[in-house]
Amino acid sequence: MQAEALRDFILDKADNLKARDIRVIDVQKKSDITDFLIICSGTSTTHVRSIAGHVALEAKKAGHAALGTEGEKDGEWVLVDFGDVILHVMQDDIREFYQLEKLWG
Repeated sequence: MQAEALRDFILDKADNLKARDIRVIDVQKKSDITDFLIICSGTSTTHVRSIAGHVALEAKKAGHAALGTEGEKDGEWVLVDFGDVILHVMQDDIREFYQLEKLWG
């Protein structure tokens, strides 16, 4: 799956579980690690875990398994690495503290 198609797939799956304030940051000219960052919020640790887990499961079913996942235990910030796209699912207070949009935007 090409980066843009994977990005759109992940956006759709995150939206299916009511992820809030979804933002896409194109980092192709800023990073060699990935092409896109997707940042979204969940309302609780359970919601954050559910969004990340749902996206990872659906991507695996579509033949694009995640390379790695971090933060599921705490559920405040779960990162799912798909190579060309990295998904960050965060609680609002964590998102406000780290301000990834400002860092990469």
